This record gives sequence, C-alpha cells and structure tokens, in this order.
Amino acid sequence: MSRRRLVLALVAVVAVGGGGAALTALSAQEKPQAAAADSRGLPPATAPVTRGDLSNSSQQDGTLGHLGERTIKAGGRAGTLTWLAPTGSVIERDGRLYEVDGVPVRLMYGAEPMYRTLKTGDKGKDVRQWEENLAALGFTGFDVDEEYTAKTAAAVKRWQKSHDLKQTGTVGPDHIAFAGSAVRVKDAGGAAEDRIAPGDQITPGAPVLDVTGSERVVRFALPVPEAGLAKVGTRVSVRLPDGTEAAGKVSAVGKTASAGEDPQNPQDKTPKIDITVSFDQPGKIKGIDQSPVTVDLTGETRRNILSVPVNALLALPDGGFGVQVVENGTARDVKVELGMFGQGRVEVSGDGLREGMKVGVPSA
Repeated sequence: MSRRRLVLALVAVVAVGGGGAALTALSAQEKPQAAAADSRGLPPATAPVTRGDLSNSSQQDGTLGHLGERTIKAGGRAGTLTWLAPTGSVIERDGRLYEVDGVPVRLMYGAEPMYRTLKTGDKGKDVRQWEENLAALGFTGFDVDEEYTAKTAAAVKRWQKSHDLKQTGTVGPDHIAFAGSAVRVKDAGGAAEDRIAPGDQITPGAPVLDVTGSERVVRFALPVPEAGLAKVGTRVSVRLPDGTEAAGKVSAVGKTASAGEDPQNPQDKTPKIDITVSFDQPGKIKGIDQSPVTVDLTGETRRNILSVPVNALLALPDGGFGVQVVENGTARDVKVELGMFGQGRVEVSGDGLREGMKVGVPSA
C-alpha cells in the first residue's frame, strides 16, 4: 500500500490562551502496511463498525491536597519567638499567626505585602487593603480608599484596643501579615532544615510558617490526548480515600505539557498537563494530604452513533480520513467524517457506511 495507517494515539494541541485543548488529526504515522497485507490487498485483521453510545469520559489517579503553598516570614520586629500557630491549624482573618516578645502578628486578607508602617497621611493600595480588612471586621467611621486619614487612625485604635494593644493608630509588619485568604499551617517553624521554635531569636525576614490555602483540592496529570476532557468548569466526581464520592469541577488547567512521571510505569513518557479540581463543598472533605484519590471526568456521551476502533483510520491521499471496508473477499476505501473520540474508538459517518461492516485494522 502507498497509504499509511494512523498510529493509535491522537495528538492534542493545547490551546495556551484558554487553558483548554482540542483534538487534531495525527501527523505521526506507522510504516506502510503493505508487508502485512496479503496478495489481494486485504488487511491483516478486521473489526466491526458498531452502532451505540460513545463516551469520552476518563478515570484518572490524583492526590488530595490544598491550594498554593507559601512561606510567611517574620515582620518588622526582632526578638524572641514566643508562640506559633500549630501545624494543621487554619488561620482566618484577624487570627494569630505567631508572636514575638508576646506581641501577636495577625493575618489579614490581601495581595499587597505589608512592607511599611501605615500612619496618617500615607496613601497607596496597601492603605486600601488594610482599610478593607478593618471594615470587614466591623470597624467603621472612615472611607475605604487609598488615603490613611485621622478617621482611619481612630478605627485602628479601636482595633488595637480590642486586642489589648497599645493604641497608637499606626500599624505595621510587626502586627499584621497579608495573604490572599485563610491559610492552613503546613509546617510550623518553616522547613525542617531551618525550623525555629518558641524561645528562638528571630529577625525580620526569617521564615516562620509554611502555609497553604485552606481549601481542599485534588491535583492530577492528564495525558495530552485526553486534554479536551478537562476544561475549566468541567464537572467531575472524586472517589476519596474513605470510599465516599464528592462532586467538584476543574478549576485550573496547566498551559504547558511535560513528560509523564508514573512510578508504576517508568517507561511511560506520555506528555501530560496538570489539572486542579475544586470541590463543591470543600469544608466537608476529609483525608490526609497527598492521599490517593480517583477522579472521574464525566465528559460527553454521543447516542446511537457509528464508531470504529481508532486504529482503523487511514490517512487518505487527499488529506482526509477513511476506513478500509472488507466485503466479499475484497477491500475498498471509504472516506469518513470524524466525530467524538473515546474509549479507544472514534465516531464516523459517511456514504455507504453501516453497522456490522468489517473494517481493516492492524494485526493484534
């Protein structure tokens, strides 16, 4: 034969801008099948064209974890570390992270770092961020804007009084630290090689806590040929370590594929993309970090369609696709239009194609 049979795996082109993926035609090809065909041009094996439902659902192994990790470092006060939030605890807005010389550093929400002591007359995004936290905690009487006014200072004094602090009306990194949301303490005292404990002397910039987001998530690596199954918003079901199932959806899709690292199959270097799943009810999810879970991607189901094995497809000279139909001891090419791929099969349609026909496939 002058034609070449398509290889089994489909190439997926990852749409970097949108984080999704779209299946495309293969460019990888096997060697010509002429040697495998008999003298009449018949394929080495056949498979039937079937009619029925086809789903592109997928089941993947994942791990239970938390959102992004970061390190909280000591603020503007050198001294003795007198208290640390314990490992595994969840700290919310205005909660204590650690104490230096008995003075707490409390968590506030925001993207801007706490890099200076805020006082009357200061302006900037960090001022607005601090004022947003004061308002969220119920302290009022000032405008939430980018200017630190006397009214802001008065509200800060009320906040300080509520925590038995000296009422200065100013606030700095020796009193608060910012994070995007509530945090969960992964390691109290920082990484093992540099871990500190109450009683140790610390200086500004020293690592104090390794934290993650408080929300439980699942992460897994999806083979690139199946990338179209996991777009942001795709519904999933997660089988947890205790055997229960929890509903969720894909919340993030990696934009770069990397070689797969499967400890059970080190020879598998299939390119994969990283997927993150968020739960509908994250507060109800139990389990130890890095516990194995199973993710069921629901995908799409096409009803009552014709399909053939993926390896029955042929690349035709005109650039289209076809199958080799075998009838009455002869073989002929039938051009087909491709639909959904799933479960090792592909939806096909075309003139003269019907259920029960035999199509050529490579030998087992």
